Amino acid sequence: MTVSRTLVLSVDRDDDIGWKAKIESPCIGREACLSAANTLALADPEDSDLNAIFQAVKIYDELIAKGEEAVVAVVAGNHLHMIEGDRRIAASLEQVIKETTPTSCILVSDGAEDEYVIPIIQSRLPVSSIRRVIVNQMPNLEGTYYILKKFFDDPKISRMVFVPLGLAMLLYASAFLLGYPGTATIIVIGVIGMYMLFKGFGLDEIFHSIIDALRISLSRGRFSFITYTITILLVLIGFTMGFLTVLKYYTTDGSLGLLLYLMTFIYGAIVWLIIAGLVTSVGIIIDVYLNEREGLGKVIVFPFFVTAVGLILYGASVYILSISGVPEFPLPTGAAGMYILYSTVFGLISAVAGVIVQYALNKKMAEKQKQGIIEVI
Repeated sequence: MTVSRTLVLSVDRDDDIGWKAKIESPCIGREACLSAANTLALADPEDSDLNAIFQAVKIYDELIAKGEEAVVAVVAGNHLHMIEGDRRIAASLEQVIKETTPTSCILVSDGAEDEYVIPIIQSRLPVSSIRRVIVNQMPNLEGTYYILKKFFDDPKISRMVFVPLGLAMLLYASAFLLGYPGTATIIVIGVIGMYMLFKGFGLDEIFHSIIDALRISLSRGRFSFITYTITILLVLIGFTMGFLTVLKYYTTDGSLGLLLYLMTFIYGAIVWLIIAGLVTSVGIIIDVYLNEREGLGKVIVFPFFVTAVGLILYGASVYILSISGVPEFPLPTGAAGMYILYSTVFGLISAVAGVIVQYALNKKMAEKQKQGIIEVI
């Protein structure tokens, strides 16, 4: 007969217990949780996570007083990188479940952000209840100054707000001093707009993933560390060339629309971005071939697809810019028509070639695997 045991789980998604109190999670058991809460209280008495931990311990005590089987634990994520933090929470939860063997979970959190991990918990353990801890404050602590001060004291928030604003102001001042006041406004709006798109599309998480990939490649001695480094430099060159191309045609004609600006950027940057994609693909293929050869069929198509997409985008940018009558554009409409035709054809040929190579490689590897199985039998 399976014993019913409830896990009272406090989730600290932004890892305040590790960031502020230097405590490694998970904390399993009443004494470990109370020790974590007390240490966090001494490090930052105003942190709401310590109230969530105390609430979890209280619920645990109430369940024990009723004669129920229960265990209490605290798991934490990462203070700056949410994706990496959620993965850490998942791993910590696996450890807690392995050590305590619970049958259900009561989740205790101090806000909606911690409750984003509910699907992670539910994939491993039924959640029977959710308790959100709301901290009561004195009225004089709810003033605007105090709230803003506490808001910006968090490094995670201050980086999101102060860095883009400071960069925009610095660029504005630099452009103004150089005698381009009109361009200064455009630069500021562009920087803020790019930052909002960067955060809105989750590109910051992609950036952190790239940094993690670099770190892992370096620590494991992978060849892709070199190619990743070269790729970053090539991407920076590509973006620089793209922006310089936009500025070149903007100074010629300031009436270009958003689509033409985008095509102008692609026209200037795409060659460098294609080379960057090919360099990265080669590094990944070499690493997979040397270390995980069974996955070679999944990555062999990367250079073919990168080339295909790059050629099609290049042809499209040349054609659109040419037929739109952009002043001083070097290619006439007739030549641009041939560009998009040839680039599309060669792009499709590259994509089809990649699929054929992938199919042949997968077939060959399947035959080798089958032969290996037969030999073992």
